[in-house]
Amino acid sequence: MLRLKRLLVFGLLAVAVIAGFSFWAVGRSGEGIRTAVAAPPSAVAKLEGADITTAVNVTPSPDAQWLTGAAARTGVPARALRAYVAAAVTANATTPGCGIGWNTIAAIGFVETAHGSYGGGSLNAAGQVSGPIVGPSLNGDGFAAIPDTDGGALDGDPHWDHAVGPMQFIPSTWRLAGRDGNGDGVADPFNIDDAALSAADYLCGHGRDLTTPRGWTDAIYAYNQSDAYIRNVQARATAYAAQAAAQG
Repeated sequence: MLRLKRLLVFGLLAVAVIAGFSFWAVGRSGEGIRTAVAAPPSAVAKLEGADITTAVNVTPSPDAQWLTGAAARTGVPARALRAYVAAAVTANATTPGCGIGWNTIAAIGFVETAHGSYGGGSLNAAGQVSGPIVGPSLNGDGFAAIPDTDGGALDGDPHWDHAVGPMQFIPSTWRLAGRDGNGDGVADPFNIDDAALSAADYLCGHGRDLTTPRGWTDAIYAYNQSDAYIRNVQARATAYAAQAAAQG
């Protein structure tokens, strides 16, 4: 069963990496040409402290009791869920018209790497993956051809780029889109706080309103230009919203 689960996760990762994070080069060219799908509900979380979203240099965190219950109901690891919630709150504060829910970010995190558990890994208390998550070589053999852009600094390959980290960024995209989500002064694609905020900021870009079918579909399509990917993320995000809302 464990082997079957790992094969399923690899299959999801392969689908995600085919388009990779090449959206900075081609992401917007496809916007508006897909048939819009229904936007999942924008799930919200109960946060610690009434004014947490306005505090300076404080990462917004979900209420501990809410986090425990939501993690149990959704199957999202609590450490990852905390990062997704913080990313959604922060992105909505900086881009008020976006309306992104943590469940959309979490759905992408699941489809990409099963919340950082791809290859049997996990997230530690600081949000770092237990081992480097590096996708297949983007050498044109079954995947997009993206020559090396970082000298192998992030992916270990000086010839071809690979998508890296729990949200699967290619190095050139990380250089442009990477954000420091945990306030430590470093933007690290292998840290779930940084990767989740970077993904949320990208999805909210270009004035997208993720509460609408067109805005949500365009955002996910820009992230990965695959109809199957859009459907997978939509289904997972919808399920997460329903499961979290079912808390007593």
